[in-house]
Amino acid sequence: MDFSKLPNINHPKSDQFFLLAGPCAIEGEEMAFEIAEKVLEITDRLNIPFIFKGSFKKANRSRIDSFTGIGDETALEILQKIGKTFNIPTVTDIHEVADAQKAAAYVDVLQIPAFLVRQTDLVVAAAKTGKVVNLKKGQFMSPESMQFAVQKVKDSGNEAAWITDRGTQFGYTDLIVDFRGVPAMRSLAPTVLDVTHSLQQPNQASGVTGGRPELIETIARAGIVNHMDGLFIETHPKPSIAKSDGANMLSLDLLEGMLGRLTEIRKTINQF
Repeated sequence: MDFSKLPNINHPKSDQFFLLAGPCAIEGEEMAFEIAEKVLEITDRLNIPFIFKGSFKKANRSRIDSFTGIGDETALEILQKIGKTFNIPTVTDIHEVADAQKAAAYVDVLQIPAFLVRQTDLVVAAAKTGKVVNLKKGQFMSPESMQFAVQKVKDSGNEAAWITDRGTQFGYTDLIVDFRGVPAMRSLAPTVLDVTHSLQQPNQASGVTGGRPELIETIARAGIVNHMDGLFIETHPKPSIAKSDGANMLSLDLLEGMLGRLTEIRKTINQF
């Protein structure tokens, strides 16, 4: 994995996976800093390159009264402050063409949500900022079809594209990670496994997305064994009170043990 386009990476290039981690949404500065500091402490010790993740706004909600954010500029300023304070890269997702330039002034990686990855204008706008573009594979797309999203980034003069798999939807509520597609995606671009979103159970009767957080480590282990370049994990000190996607987030106090075990698995896999 080449991190040359990401400023302030403190870790040497290695065979270790990299980590995109943080809360689903920026709920406030204190919470965001608590998570960033704890994850950085763990990843520094384990030599895992770390990119702090937080959505500056949530545009895809099940209900009109769902939490959407604390204000765009306020959240983006928190992301920028975290990047500067801890000397780490940051990533946020964008939903509209106008978001690309706005968010690019504050973060290092722009993420295209799964439902929007076929939106040409959005992908091109992100690519033209010169930032790394993290393309989430649509739940409705084959791994091979991601070649077209990656090519849009490259055709816009930007070679820095990643693919993130968050599962494929079979039926109405479940997402399944099909590891048969990993080689196809890795042949196109560095590939990340979105562990926590792949365990979502959307469109519940309550209008609040459900999840299977007890399977987070199971899916993460499978990703490491299948040579994923990176992992995407949403984490929160108290998922039960998180304002977005709490049902499928990892409790922050469980992250250290899991990452330690995943690092040992990667070491073993690298011998073969």
